[in-house]
Amino acid sequence: MNRSATTLFIIFATLCFVLEFEAKTIDPYKVLGVDKTASQREIQKAFHKLSLQYHPDKNKAKGAQEKFAQINNAYEILSDEQKRKNYDLYGDEKGNPGFEAGHPGGPGHSGFNFRPGEQWSSGGQGGSNSFSFSFGGGSGDSNSFGFGLDDLLGNFFGDFGSSFRSQSGPKSSPKSFKAINSNIYKKEIVDEGMTWLLLSYTPSLKGIQQFESTIEEISSTLQGALKVGSINCEKEVSLCKELGIYPRKAPRIFVYSYKENEKGSLVEYGGNLAVKDLKAFCQQHLPGFSKRIDLNQLDQVGTTGKLPRVLLLSSKKNTPVIWRVLSGLYRKRITFGDVEVHDSDLRVEKLGVDALPAIVGWLPNGEKVILKTGVFVKDVKSGVQDLSNILDSFEKVSKKKTSSQSKKAQADSEDGHIQLLSRSNFEALCGEKTPVCIIGAFRSSKAREKLESRLSLVSQMSLSRKPNGGGSSRDSISYAVLDAAKQQSFLNAFDKTGYKSSDKLLIAYKPRKGKFAVFMGDMTIEEVENFISSVLSGDIPFRETYKKPVLK
Repeated sequence: MNRSATTLFIIFATLCFVLEFEAKTIDPYKVLGVDKTASQREIQKAFHKLSLQYHPDKNKAKGAQEKFAQINNAYEILSDEQKRKNYDLYGDEKGNPGFEAGHPGGPGHSGFNFRPGEQWSSGGQGGSNSFSFSFGGGSGDSNSFGFGLDDLLGNFFGDFGSSFRSQSGPKSSPKSFKAINSNIYKKEIVDEGMTWLLLSYTPSLKGIQQFESTIEEISSTLQGALKVGSINCEKEVSLCKELGIYPRKAPRIFVYSYKENEKGSLVEYGGNLAVKDLKAFCQQHLPGFSKRIDLNQLDQVGTTGKLPRVLLLSSKKNTPVIWRVLSGLYRKRITFGDVEVHDSDLRVEKLGVDALPAIVGWLPNGEKVILKTGVFVKDVKSGVQDLSNILDSFEKVSKKKTSSQSKKAQADSEDGHIQLLSRSNFEALCGEKTPVCIIGAFRSSKAREKLESRLSLVSQMSLSRKPNGGGSSRDSISYAVLDAAKQQSFLNAFDKTGYKSSDKLLIAYKPRKGKFAVFMGDMTIEEVENFISSVLSGDIPFRETYKKPVLK
């Protein structure tokens, strides 16, 4: 047998081996323990039960990890309508032509018979079914397959075929790597909230394929949690030098991380080129904007604030990867938190949660919303997408609610109506968008009537502002009254005594600066007007609050 024929024989023998290996894929129905007529709901329930039973974090028995991988693979096939249909018809979820049930790759396959120069025929029982590839042994390095050898390998091996060819083929970045230039870096990476794994290289460097192979495996295992890109520093010289990532003797690996800097920054990986080590490094540098809440602080989570808030309740000891990813993507729009709880905890029931994991949201006014209970996600990528849809809807509701409350507060102010300060209207009346909030604190119904009357009259006046302040007094100030007897902790934020000895007082509060001034004199129209005019003109000194005032 000449060298060319020997090479062809080895290649096709390898093909036979791989095809037979793939043919032994375990029946997904048997793996999940469901009938072929099972509904998607039945398949999902079976998967959920088995994945919990064999999860490597919980099951340390020998073979549990392999079983867990089989369960995930089976669910991936049966949960996808097209893959399930292909498997039922061909015994192969990809639906490769000629791979029907009973054919090579199908459940009835038991092997291949192969002799150079002849057809390939199925070697199963009742082997009347066959398929063939005509070829002839050519001289030298030529072949007469009717299509290129690369095409054949590509059709059968898929991604594995690319790896098989790369041993001797030209160097090129895998398709999963996005080529990064200066424009893409600034628009898609910088401060966008997503973690990136980046490879900087020049084509002349040795060992690029090993780096690419390792990074590509990380990309597949953390799909949805990070994105992967490569920077050819021979083409993007200025970008590489600007970022300080130009490779010298070998390619370099970086993670665009939010761990060290809230705005994101490049952190170089200096460890071994091993999948396990690099994966741990990437997970370590995923966004960490979700605040870990102590179980005893659950009652304080829903306090008012500038942004809407979401809280993940789960049995996880650490913040789940999906929640960390989302906390990065929404870090400027929603405040994140997570807490470890269990179904038996009574505090979970008080929140209105009937199943874990669960996501609870609070609007800026303190209003609570149950966003999702019994959360189930198939993987990180689909989980991020599904939960993003929930968060987007919640954000829209928050903006709509805040806008309507602001308009109502403005209308009430123009009508001279003074509102009672509460969690629901605090953001609209005394939030950070309000330069100055005048709060009339009362401890009796008589004091309340007097304060409301005085503030209502003054709110209709055109008061002078500090020179060059711009706008009108109505744009700069809002008015409200506060029940001091019920909101003592709120007053303690301004003074340790909480002004307990005062039946009524006025507080001028600047939310943006966290400063305030107090008036406790006679509440005549003239005195109230003078106090507020002095506040607007800057004639009254302000001091810092002890802490941020929060309403119960």
